[in-house]
Amino acid sequence: QVQLVESGGGLVQPGGSLRLSCVASGSIFSIHRMGWYRQAPGKQRELVADIFIGGRTNYADSVKGRFTISRDNAKNTVFLQMNSLKPEDTAVYYCRVTSAYDYWGQGTQVTVSS
Repeated sequence: QVQLVESGGGLVQPGGSLRLSCVASGSIFSIHRMGWYRQAPGKQRELVADIFIGGRTNYADSVKGRFTISRDNAKNTVFLQMNSLKPEDTAVYYCRVTSAYDYWGQGTQVTVSS
């Protein structure tokens, strides 16, 4: 059984930073893609950033230059460093890991507010 555990969410003021982590454990092999999505109230879930096995990354236009995705392949862990946070970044952030199947985390709340 595969489990994704996210951490690092919370409440932060505009302009602040947070770092999200997601660890994949269990019988998961040959992960070729890891990513972060978010869903704000009343909106569809959207891609924030993802990173492929070779290191190639992809970012939503709204977070380019502010967020950085990275991964530790040996530990099946993906990170999202979020800087210069804005109120519109407020959402539940989900980790997604793709191997032979897609796996999703339970989500972690990020709230940007003064």
